[in-house]
Amino acid sequence: MSNEELPQGEDRTGKSQADTEQRRLTGRQQLIAGLWPPRITRAQLIVALLLFGLGLGLAIQVRSNSDNSALRGARQEDLVRILDELDDRTQRLEDEKQRLGDQRTELENSSDQAEEARKQTVEKERQLGILAGTVAAHGPGITLTVDDPGEAVQPDMLLDALQELRAAGAEAIEVNGVRVVANTYFSGDGGAIKVDGRSISAPYAFKVIGKPQDLEPALNIPGGVVQTLEKEQATVHVAQADDIVVDALRPAERPDYARSSSQ
Repeated sequence: MSNEELPQGEDRTGKSQADTEQRRLTGRQQLIAGLWPPRITRAQLIVALLLFGLGLGLAIQVRSNSDNSALRGARQEDLVRILDELDDRTQRLEDEKQRLGDQRTELENSSDQAEEARKQTVEKERQLGILAGTVAAHGPGITLTVDDPGEAVQPDMLLDALQELRAAGAEAIEVNGVRVVANTYFSGDGGAIKVDGRSISAPYAFKVIGKPQDLEPALNIPGGVVQTLEKEQATVHVAQADDIVVDALRPAERPDYARSSSQ
């Protein structure tokens, strides 16, 4: 019976040793499997980044300390020279800043002056155009209408009316579609009157821009234009208006001899 048990014990011992070896081999394999390939967790990555940043900061601090130590080790003459150079550089920058500021101010002033001059030129051109009859105009004024059924109105009577209107401050005048300018003249005879060589016929219609309160009384003074025309059996009508349009134009003519004296 013991002989039968011995082989059985030996078989069991042999099996136990084999199982132990199998378990040991499996443990090593599990350890290797746990270490490779490496598994990096989020916490490990954060710690690695923090360590990298700390090392970089230490390196920068060491370099800065090296630079400062270089200045601390410099001679007094070198430090004075460095300060002088810094002062000179600062002064040059301040001078450049001042110069650029002056240039900006000059450009702004020049631009403003040029714009103002341009506006004045445009306004002067408009005013001269109105006086020369080369541009249309509108504004408050009066209309003077003279009906002459008997053809008794003479050119000099209409010229007197024109002169009274000018003296009263008329700024733009049109007579039967003819723009009145500085050298306008009346010619012809009753019933065949001409303005600057252009024939006009009754009724004679004046469109006048100016202050109505001054223009109308100038025509109605005792012994003035209205009474003189009415003596010739002409019918005269004067009416004030808030907006009179004078749009008859004259071509711009270049003088033959006169030239501008401005350089």
